[in-house]
Amino acid sequence: MTPVPDCGEKSYVGSGKLTGKAAIITGGDSGIGRAVAIAFAREGADVVISYLNEHRDAEETAQFVEEAGRTALLVPGDVAEPQHCRDIVSQAVDAFGKVDILVSNAAYQMTHESLDEISDEEWDRTFRINVGAMFYLAKAALPHMAPGSSIIGSSSVNSDMPSPTLAPYAATKAAIANFSASLAQLLGDKGIRVNSVAPGPIWTPLIPSTMPPEKVESFGSDTPLGRAGQPAELAPVYVLLASDDGSYISGARVAVTGGRPIL
Repeated sequence: MTPVPDCGEKSYVGSGKLTGKAAIITGGDSGIGRAVAIAFAREGADVVISYLNEHRDAEETAQFVEEAGRTALLVPGDVAEPQHCRDIVSQAVDAFGKVDILVSNAAYQMTHESLDEISDEEWDRTFRINVGAMFYLAKAALPHMAPGSSIIGSSSVNSDMPSPTLAPYAATKAAIANFSASLAQLLGDKGIRVNSVAPGPIWTPLIPSTMPPEKVESFGSDTPLGRAGQPAELAPVYVLLASDDGSYISGARVAVTGGRPIL
């Protein structure tokens, strides 16, 4: 990509906010997931990096985790499959004995100008990756989460300002915000916090691979800040929600949108 997304490789400095914690991050090979993995590792967490099949990207992310002195466990596979989600959690528990943080971040999107362009299969798969995986993962992880643990879903500004050309994706991002809010109430008595992060236009590999060139060229220019955000600008929010600094934050949807309002 030109320019290369900034995932905090050179800029993020940790201060021990997640020392001794074990985290699962889906879509952890690149973009927002990579930025979160780097930040979590530099804050002291061991990290399970779940990804589809981008092995080189995942290995690069793992290297950043290991350079921070933490353990990186790579788990390739399709989070649209319930059993694979259970396997991710099982491997995390085998490696670290627990799950302190679950970040359901992997997502699929594609631009379409009409409803006729969206196949039944694409609609179903978008929901299975974006929403279903969060359900499968949370259900599998909960028996291994203690009070103080945190679940974070990656929602979007599209959750209540949906783009007409991203209809399936936008619908899933609203579902993630809603599911996170439900889980926060359901799990509060267990001391487990659940939140979602709602990014605006963030410069990740998903953008040039799923949008027409003319939209990529102007991507993010219509925000009040006048530019797309970088993955590194999201990572501190995930750290806050995962750490004890966010001990009374649950049921929230945190906007990182370059000024676009979220209601």
